Amino acid sequence: MYKRYCKLQVLYYFCGMKKNRSDCPISCSLDVFGDKWSLLIIRDIMLRGKLSYSEFLKSEEKIATNILVNRLNILESENILSKSVSPDNKSKFVYSLTKKGIDLLPIVIEIMDWGAKYNENCPRRELGKKIQVDKSKVISDYLEKLIEEFG
Repeated sequence: MYKRYCKLQVLYYFCGMKKNRSDCPISCSLDVFGDKWSLLIIRDIMLRGKLSYSEFLKSEEKIATNILVNRLNILESENILSKSVSPDNKSKFVYSLTKKGIDLLPIVIEIMDWGAKYNENCPRRELGKKIQVDKSKVISDYLEKLIEEFG
């Protein structure tokens, strides 16, 4: 497995692709979605039903336009999101989660639960209260919904 990883690193190097900081699974994961904004974009798609650039811009965190474009491109290149032309407006793109993106649901729920548990300035809203009562049911319900919506 390590030899295969080394071969991939060489391939990435010669093709100009990104290089992971280390072979630690946590570090490799953070290389993909560990910046300040990517998980918030994923959250907006998963839990808030946002699909377009303009909807992401309206999020309460106020992401800058250049950062949003960059993160959407990264998430698309990492095959976490896919981009397509909106069926309602041909001059607009919409984003959807891929299987790889949907697989981040338990992580997003765990981070949400941890944040509410340890930060008094982040109260549990409706979803947070459901997570507190039965986290596995929330995950399975959302997973079913996401698979149905994004397939």
